[in-house]
Amino acid sequence: MHLRCSNTECRATLDLHDRALSCPVCTELLEVVIDPPTSTPAELRRTWLQRRCSYDPRDLSGVWRFREFLPNAHSEIVTLGEGNCPLLEGRKTARWAGLRNLRFKHLGWNPTACFKDLGMTVGVTEALLVGAKVIGCASTGNTSGSLAAYAARAGLYARVYLPAGQVSTNKLAQAVDFGAEIVHVAGNFDVALERLLNEARNGLYFLNSINPFRLEGQKTAMFEMLEQLGWQAPDYIVVPGGNLGNSSAFGKALEELHAAGFLNRLPRLVIVQAEGANPLAKLWRSGAVTLTPTEAPETAATAIRIGNPRSWKKALRAVRQTNGFVMDVSDQAIAEAKTVIGRDGIGCEPASATTLAALRQLAEQGQIDRDAAVVAILTGHALKDTDFILNSRLREPALEGVCCA
Repeated sequence: MHLRCSNTECRATLDLHDRALSCPVCTELLEVVIDPPTSTPAELRRTWLQRRCSYDPRDLSGVWRFREFLPNAHSEIVTLGEGNCPLLEGRKTARWAGLRNLRFKHLGWNPTACFKDLGMTVGVTEALLVGAKVIGCASTGNTSGSLAAYAARAGLYARVYLPAGQVSTNKLAQAVDFGAEIVHVAGNFDVALERLLNEARNGLYFLNSINPFRLEGQKTAMFEMLEQLGWQAPDYIVVPGGNLGNSSAFGKALEELHAAGFLNRLPRLVIVQAEGANPLAKLWRSGAVTLTPTEAPETAATAIRIGNPRSWKKALRAVRQTNGFVMDVSDQAIAEAKTVIGRDGIGCEPASATTLAALRQLAEQGQIDRDAAVVAILTGHALKDTDFILNSRLREPALEGVCCA
């Protein structure tokens, strides 16, 4: 295994444990190259199922259970039993969206109630392996809580950089509870990230999704989801788009599984952004080759309030490889969709509801077959942002046909 430049025209390689944040040749982001498994897909599927009966900490994790596709699987892992998240049938939600086959992969059922734990278990394991003492991240909220929890578990010092006054108090409370040092930064997430990058050059181990080990853990959501579907790929996988690390990770998983013979076709990956923080959606519509950052991103879905997503090239590659697309939805549509998800007994944070909002829009416009098999990714738990729920003032017409079975 080794690190490799994600730029297909460069492909420079580095040692697996090199702490570089970007390619030293062309400055693009790095990715982990996994040794191809020696077992057949059928053998691995059986192995992964058998591990669910094991009490080995690696097998109790819904990430490390798929360790044949992960780095550092034989080191001392840092785990909180992450993964093992349900695939829930959308009932009222499917009817509201105008679909007949909708499921939600709810990553808000992770230990810190968001998908970040999937990547943090691998990222913090790597930090421990290379001898880091201080780890850090910039965050809109979820990453900070997850990093703080796994740092506490590993005995490492955590420092989180947050845009002052722009983070849900629920998420801030998590980072405080787990003992992280909080650095409030005047400005948005992108400003906080630049501040962190300067600190990373002074020895701090950097754990935003630019770190390729984070994406290795996050990609296992696709392994688990496909296992839950009997390894029959859905037609569409719909995911919220913020800094775009998750979209990149999912694309990498699908590419690896397809190459290894687990899938005979790739599902179409759809990335959904909020209208007020939509640089990738704008690039997609315009056909541009370079992303233009949104200078002052604004959306009530704070988890994806990011104007300059660093993983945009990786995400764009994933969309193109799967014949997918990128779109955006309004805050009003997000709020309505979030309420509907709640009325289905599922619940999610605002950013997650972009997926359902997008599906309703696509069905109404005839851009998606109503019988298509769709999995929508929910990235965070409803209790991640209770202020949004309590402050919402939605009208009843938005819920017609949903509140009553």
